[in-house]
Amino acid sequence: MIKARITVTLKNGVLDPQGKAIASALATLDFRDVAGVRQGKVFDIQLDHSDRQRAETELAEMCQKLLANTVIEDYAVEIV
Repeated sequence: MIKARITVTLKNGVLDPQGKAIASALATLDFRDVAGVRQGKVFDIQLDHSDRQRAETELAEMCQKLLANTVIEDYAVEIV
């Protein structure tokens, strides 16, 4: 079995209104040293085989087809 963590974040330069809202809320809670926040998504995925090369290919395809909007988001795959 292979376990992987995929992290999806907005590309640099893409506006992040949710990140701005979080930063504002943190300032309201007296966390005044926060210079900025970028929000993202994390997916923990288990594959029912042990072929690492196949897993890397499948995980990249999952990101390209569903998990990330590659026009505005970047993704990183980590096999853990």
